[in-house]
Amino acid sequence: MNADTDVLDPILLGRGENPQYLLPAFGNRHGLITGATGTGKTVTLQVLAEGFSRLGVPVFLADVKGDLAGLSQAIVPHPRIDERLQKIGIADFAPTAWPVVFWDLFGASGHPVRTTISEMGPLLLANLLELNDTQEGVLNIAFRVADEQGLLLLDLEDLRALLHFVAENASTFSRQFGNVSSASVAAIQRRLLVLEEQGAEHFFGEPALELADLQRVDAGGRGVINVLAADRLVHQPRLYATFLLWLLSELFEELPEVGDPEKPRLVFFFDEAHLLFDHAPRPLVEKVEQVVRLIRSKGVGVYFVTQNPLDVPDTVLGQLGNRLQHAMRAYTPKEQKAIRAAAQTFRSNPRLDVEQAFTQMGVGEALVSTLQDKGVPGIVERTLIRPPTSRIGPITDAERAAVRSRSAVGARYDLPLERESAAEVLRRRAQRPAAESREAEQRETRPARRTGSRQTPAEAAVKSFLRSASTTLGREIMRGILGAIRKR
Repeated sequence: MNADTDVLDPILLGRGENPQYLLPAFGNRHGLITGATGTGKTVTLQVLAEGFSRLGVPVFLADVKGDLAGLSQAIVPHPRIDERLQKIGIADFAPTAWPVVFWDLFGASGHPVRTTISEMGPLLLANLLELNDTQEGVLNIAFRVADEQGLLLLDLEDLRALLHFVAENASTFSRQFGNVSSASVAAIQRRLLVLEEQGAEHFFGEPALELADLQRVDAGGRGVINVLAADRLVHQPRLYATFLLWLLSELFEELPEVGDPEKPRLVFFFDEAHLLFDHAPRPLVEKVEQVVRLIRSKGVGVYFVTQNPLDVPDTVLGQLGNRLQHAMRAYTPKEQKAIRAAAQTFRSNPRLDVEQAFTQMGVGEALVSTLQDKGVPGIVERTLIRPPTSRIGPITDAERAAVRSRSAVGARYDLPLERESAAEVLRRRAQRPAAESREAEQRETRPARRTGSRQTPAEAAVKSFLRSASTTLGREIMRGILGAIRKR
């Protein structure tokens, strides 16, 4: 905080003709980091993550190569680091280990990240399973049945049990909701098996991720940097894209409007951003566009990291106000077109040939244009990006384990939670008729007790009444149980 102006200090990005900053008040206006492999995108992302953390802003980022785990360790001094600090003019550089929490959808390299089938919902789940329109319709019917019958859908086992139940009662549900074909149900079940083989069963279950645990600050007021291990996840692009979209959608639904805050409430960095859009159906892309457009008012900034600006749809690209673009290659006509397109997105600088700069910049240089006063894009400058204060590169397994052992949320997420849900309820329902049938057979084969007289009409009426009352009571109890499940 600058005591003289009572304004948050900006994030120093580096230096061109002048120092280049990102203003905290425009941190939720989203951003773009691009460049060819090996040009310095990861270090730029690291610098931004440190800057937001220093301001007390929590960060969530996907670590595709394992390099960003270095945020948890202080950088080791090096002559090349000293040389860059001198060029940029940084005199107060201090190696720093930042507050980091490791997460992993598969639970191997971080705390497990889980959500329930119900929270994921049929739209995102249909995309994850790559269902056609007919199959997606059947999945929507299954979710409707679960809602009406109070069935909790927590994991893949619950969804399989529900689909089996819907298939067994297809004629009933078809009359009520529309055609439910056994072929469609079978196709969905096969897709679930494929999903399970990819390890997605670890993602569905409880305890589900509490979004508040991604918005924490440490005792010193620094924003916690949440690092998602994505080295394995990135090889399953549909699961990666669906997870990230689910996370943004949940934040959009839960967070209140904040208008124009002095700093973001939370900042996301999505590495390998093209995976969010490649091969995705149009409805999913539209959902991404909608969330990115609207979540800014919730105080959330979204930064896409990718090799080429053309990887991001124009409707999303137009909303990314802060841009840091590293060197790009121009070996093919397509790459040359991408450079021309990228150059046109900047506010021009009469002293800089942007197209030429794209192909001439060295490692650690970027063309930078961030939003300035009143949200006006700054004039683009060729900028030498500052070094991060944390380690550049991966960490050891022992260092990762040490960070996890200090985590404040490990006790909450590391062990799975099991409670009664759709699979158990439906299994019990299926077993009940069989048990009743066995009891009836036993009554038929049991020797009749001899009595001195036959049952009188009055006795028969009393027994009939008691049997009816018992059956009614049973139904009432069952409705109470289902009602309780529905309210959970």
